[in-house]
Amino acid sequence: MDIIISNSAEETVEAGRRFAESLAGGEVICLAGDLGAGKTHFAKGIVAGLGGDPQEVTSPTFTLVHEYHAGRIPVFHFDFYRLESGRELQNIGWEDYLDHAAVCLVEWADKFPDEVPAKAVWLNFVIQLDQTRRVEVRR
Repeated sequence: MDIIISNSAEETVEAGRRFAESLAGGEVICLAGDLGAGKTHFAKGIVAGLGGDPQEVTSPTFTLVHEYHAGRIPVFHFDFYRLESGRELQNIGWEDYLDHAAVCLVEWADKFPDEVPAKAVWLNFVIQLDQTRRVEVRR
């Protein structure tokens, strides 16, 4: 397991940017952790690292999925927080998104782990007592 420590939102974005260097398309990146732990900032970094505009990245809580096509690889950014069932996930076309050569970023993926492909990379975001963020990466 890899560990990333971040002392600020800017460092979390930069960690996401570095993480994106290894992405080729077709990956599912699961972002789990408490509210405010850094999931969306990390997503901003991934989009930036792939050549997109990090300013466009917001949490897709109310729209469920945002698509970013400006970079070298498209990014589909999901948020499962408001979903109540795997059926709802299927209704938004989850399987269709997985068939693209894009990067799928999934916030709150731990709500429906059985719907996530086995090859997914899991990142667990934790706010530590000293308010730094710890990201545990499981490949």
